[in-house]
Amino acid sequence: MIVSSAPFRVSFAGGGSDIASYYRRQAGAVLSCAIAKYSFVIVHNYFNENKYHLKYTRTELADTLDEIAHPLLREALRMHRVEPGIEVASVADIPSGTGLGSSSSFSVALINALYAHRSRFASKDQLAEEACKLEIDILKEPIGKQDQYAAAHGGLNFIEFNSNGSVNVQPVVLSSEKMAELESNILLFFTGNQRDTRSVLSTQVQAMETDEDKFRTVERMVQLSYEMRDILMGGDLSAFGEALHRGWMMKRSLTSKITNSTIDEYYEAARAAGAVGGKLAGAGGGGFLVLYCPRDRQGKVRQALSQLKEIEFRFDWSGARIAFAQ
Repeated sequence: MIVSSAPFRVSFAGGGSDIASYYRRQAGAVLSCAIAKYSFVIVHNYFNENKYHLKYTRTELADTLDEIAHPLLREALRMHRVEPGIEVASVADIPSGTGLGSSSSFSVALINALYAHRSRFASKDQLAEEACKLEIDILKEPIGKQDQYAAAHGGLNFIEFNSNGSVNVQPVVLSSEKMAELESNILLFFTGNQRDTRSVLSTQVQAMETDEDKFRTVERMVQLSYEMRDILMGGDLSAFGEALHRGWMMKRSLTSKITNSTIDEYYEAARAAGAVGGKLAGAGGGGFLVLYCPRDRQGKVRQALSQLKEIEFRFDWSGARIAFAQ
């Protein structure tokens, strides 16, 4: 039996530039981190050697790959030429549609588990590349590449997307004291709204492709990601929070689906209570609100957002890994 895990991620700046319609024209970049919330995949030989047994929010028992309803499971098993007689189950710390890159975390964990099931090793870059192939090339999902690389590598990274399709992952190195301070000053609140990522991202892609002003906005967001990387490495965390706010102002201007009046009220309440800056995680439209707030103001922010569910923010430093093998 194999138990594989891959972390979810929080993107701070540059989101949207990891989509091909942007980086094919101009190189993209994001500043993001992996968090200690995970997608888990369990792979085990199945008693019935003629069946695929799949467990997620529903249960499937299939004779052939074509009968499998779950697209990621079906195409990953096909890509790895997995024969019947296998059982795959998945669980996660946080539900999908919340802006933390859950589908890509699942894809990375699944691919790693399938390799481990055959006693084969795959590098973190290989896991990310195959997850991108699975989601973007095979399933034609309107998503970018940042989530797969964040899930595979773990840590706090600056990720560049080159016009030839290659990806560079550069760890952002801070002193242990500054890293601990950054970690303790980031808050995550669930807005209570799960959304269809495809719809939100498709609208953003269309905006970038048809409106030159929107493309230039994403260009400024990429420039901001470089600035925020340098701010972090310089140790000015207050400036990081202020830049996070500037990035959100840019992001929310891209399409009307990124935010709504309720989310805006939550954000403004958090800022009024002492948060320096923040944004919605992922494409927008709902999910998690990410805030930068010094510890001495966090009590007031929590009080202002008392109706929202908070989850603890901690960095993940391992990335994709095999948690158990027997």
